[in-house]
Amino acid sequence: MKTKYPILLVHGAGVRDFLFFRSFGKIDRILRIQNYTVYKSGIDGFGTIENNAAQLKEEIENILKKEGAEKVNIIAHSKGGLDSKYMIDSLGMADRVASLTTLATPHRGSPIASFILKAPKWILKIYAFFIDLAFRTAGDEAPDCFTVCEQLKRIDSAPPEKTFFSDRVYCQSFSSAVRKGEKGNDFVMSIPLMFSRLIEKDAVTDGLVPKDSAIFGEYRGEIGGSVSHTEIIDFMVADSKKDKIYSFWSALCEELVNMGF
Repeated sequence: MKTKYPILLVHGAGVRDFLFFRSFGKIDRILRIQNYTVYKSGIDGFGTIENNAAQLKEEIENILKKEGAEKVNIIAHSKGGLDSKYMIDSLGMADRVASLTTLATPHRGSPIASFILKAPKWILKIYAFFIDLAFRTAGDEAPDCFTVCEQLKRIDSAPPEKTFFSDRVYCQSFSSAVRKGEKGNDFVMSIPLMFSRLIEKDAVTDGLVPKDSAIFGEYRGEIGGSVSHTEIIDFMVADSKKDKIYSFWSALCEELVNMGF
């Protein structure tokens, strides 16, 4: 089974391939075994939306040239969805993208980013300096952690849906959530999850992105079960949950095949 167009996986903020860490765990390898043509983006882990969109455009142009294809299917996690939207909408790439699938993307921002930005700016700038230094060492071209945090702050009122390209690009979205009374299997999300529930008590959230923020284009619902923001990209996932995560990705790609993408 193979999609008509190659698939590009786009990671979110704070993530990139480095040493033994892989941005999508085993997901890309599993999909290749299933005969899908899959690429992983290497955009900056803490690049701004504008910076990453430019990098993403260059990557796609190289993929299209290599594959002799007209378009790509983008599956983007978290901030990667914002980078992809900006690239399509503002960098003239609507005719080069067949479909855009966003997973737990903060289209209306994240309450955690807003919470962080309440700290004194001078403290944030110090932390940002060291984070930028670490990610530049890991391979980022232009890390800007502070600006990224500002770009991810919560938007209280629903913004105008920027889908000027939706007549040419199929857009769909999924959310994920850790249910109350259940803890994420990864300790990485435990603290953000606690703060998310304190900030927005009634929100359905995966630890970083509330359900209402993840909705974009055709909303396909929750990924299923109790899945945290990082578990969906195969990071710190319990063995008992791995099959469900991999099955979701396989089913997602199979749907793209059935839709002619």
